[in-house]
Amino acid sequence: MGPGSGRTRRFSFIGVTTGKSAIMRVFPAWAEHLGLGGVEICGHDFAVHAPPPSYREVVRAIASDPLELGGLVTTHKIDLFTACRDMFDFIDPWAQLCGEVSSLSKRGGLLRAHAKDPISSGRALDEFVPQGHWAATGAEAVLFGTGGSNLAISLHLMTGRPGEDRPRRIVVVNRSPARLESMRAVHAEVLAGVEVEYVHNSDPVRNDRLLERVPEGSLIVNGTGMGKDSPGSPITDSGVFPEQALVWELNYRGELGFLHQAERQELSRGLVIEDGWRYFVHGWTCVIEEVFDVEMTLEIVGELSRIARGLRETSAPSPSADERGEQV
Repeated sequence: MGPGSGRTRRFSFIGVTTGKSAIMRVFPAWAEHLGLGGVEICGHDFAVHAPPPSYREVVRAIASDPLELGGLVTTHKIDLFTACRDMFDFIDPWAQLCGEVSSLSKRGGLLRAHAKDPISSGRALDEFVPQGHWAATGAEAVLFGTGGSNLAISLHLMTGRPGEDRPRRIVVVNRSPARLESMRAVHAEVLAGVEVEYVHNSDPVRNDRLLERVPEGSLIVNGTGMGKDSPGSPITDSGVFPEQALVWELNYRGELGFLHQAERQELSRGLVIEDGWRYFVHGWTCVIEEVFDVEMTLEIVGELSRIARGLRETSAPSPSADERGEQV
């Protein structure tokens, strides 16, 4: 942007209901703290599994407009990558492996696609799963959903720690056989030596029964989008979490049915419960680091987290039952 042009640079956010996301309040404060200059965040809302031309149109606009710096993709990571793969000048190894994109950036005239979830999910996961947890407990991981976030989490579980400190088994549950096979194909490329069971199912009652055979201390993740982009939960209100389970609801706002189910059992089952807020922070800071070419030290991420937490606590209204939050 030339001096005096009066035109503002834009950072795009591609999601479902971007206007309801906390990032719309948080990003301006982050941009000021980081000294990013004149830049505004611009939301682009698409229905889940939107037609490919819709994704190509927004990617083309980002690529062609010099005021467009890049952006973050949520919910549509796999679909957008599939629709626009030929439009990218550079695709990072994680994006190649996962078949998804969460970060669009421009450098040296090239449009670049990165998958940041394996990095951001690992950082968030390691904050509440103690080092040595898997080795000490022999616990397993149950991932409801096969979207980009759960794929990234599974890769971190398989490769992010030494071999002796990984889940004994990972169980992935999804209603789409094609998505399960896609995840299986990615896992086959990793060859991490962790057993993975792929369960084709959409019946919450069956998911309840699945939880009954999971060892105590296991990680249970809701990555389905239920409670965010659609109502409900992958389990029923009768479902019982394993004792001492680590329960991760990847959403941070919306209905959050799965989160509330866990909260009702928190004391009786000794659960450790996390929502998607820290994942939200890590996801955005990883992408901002790439798009704006800034260094994100642990100290800076901590400062940005405190800023975001303050805005969330003082400005964010309690989400109503029909709100659908955005989760990175």
